[in-house]
Amino acid sequence: MADHHVLQVGVLFLFSIFMFSDAGRVPGIYVFGDSLVDVGNNNYLKFSFAKANFPHNGIDFPTGKPTGRFGNGKNAADLLAESVGLPTAPPFLSLVSKKNHAQFQTGVNFGSGASGIISQENNIIQKLQSISLPKQVDFFLSVNSDLKKKLGAIGAQKHLSKSLFVVESGSNDIYSYFEPSDNSQNKTTPQQYINLMALTFKKQIKRLYNVGASKFVIVGIGLVGCTPAERNGNKAGNCNEEINNLSVKYNGVLISILKALKSELKNINYSYFDGYSAMDNIIRKPAAYGFTEVKAACCGLGNLNADAPCLPFSTYCSNRSNHLFWDRSHPTEAAHRIFVDYIFDGPSLYTFPLNVRKLIAI
Repeated sequence: MADHHVLQVGVLFLFSIFMFSDAGRVPGIYVFGDSLVDVGNNNYLKFSFAKANFPHNGIDFPTGKPTGRFGNGKNAADLLAESVGLPTAPPFLSLVSKKNHAQFQTGVNFGSGASGIISQENNIIQKLQSISLPKQVDFFLSVNSDLKKKLGAIGAQKHLSKSLFVVESGSNDIYSYFEPSDNSQNKTTPQQYINLMALTFKKQIKRLYNVGASKFVIVGIGLVGCTPAERNGNKAGNCNEEINNLSVKYNGVLISILKALKSELKNINYSYFDGYSAMDNIIRKPAAYGFTEVKAACCGLGNLNADAPCLPFSTYCSNRSNHLFWDRSHPTEAAHRIFVDYIFDGPSLYTFPLNVRKLIAI
């Protein structure tokens, strides 16, 4: 019996090594996107109003303090890094300001609140507010130059080929299209606009691929017409279907482009997360996910707590884990955890053609 017990322990030990071996295969995680993955880059943008470096943000973060994350605690970038056994990738602008390039190898986060896919370099206000996706890729190319100096050209390429490239962007472009001040509706049809978004996105993926990136985690646009801010736009508190419909159309074009890239570029592999469907299911069946409130924000003021952002003088709920939304536009840490579980382990209903665990193993 004792021998049998030793054998069982040995099998369990080998199984645990196997279970965690995937994590060891990811040397770095490079994150691009908007406020859903910003871990503090916008803190360094002097003139930006798109910041979250004040209470009550960060109330459930390990330090209990605001960090620049748009939420009550950890976000998807933090949780995905944890899933693959890496520290949270630090904000790029924090490393540049400290001239600390040593952390480039385990990953860098370029995410920027209020940013979009379509570069607004000619719009000075937009340029000051956030870092567009094309600009984030520009910054990554400077990181790549640094990696090549440290690891050599072949070493850097090998490092990047095993690393994860997480790209989550597009919500702000969709919102902008319906902003009267943006003027996009006068220039383009909805289909032309989302085609421009998708083609710009494709160009950025190719720029990353051309320097060695091959494993991509792509996050589609969520059910962004159902945020408290959008529900607050009508008396009935319903979702903004115009915004949701355009999001669905964009996601469809994006999926087509990813399939085309897979046949065009021989070494590329990707995991696509259908955040729209996952979020829709939570809103339809909140109790199944432990939520009791999926319409109103936890932190804010007024109707649905959505008349104002989460500010130091805002009220906030005591139980953040039963709310889908932290503030008028952003999910709680509890919601981020559900999304990252889906991203990492599936199911194929929401994460395809591979989940991240399988993507790593390739």
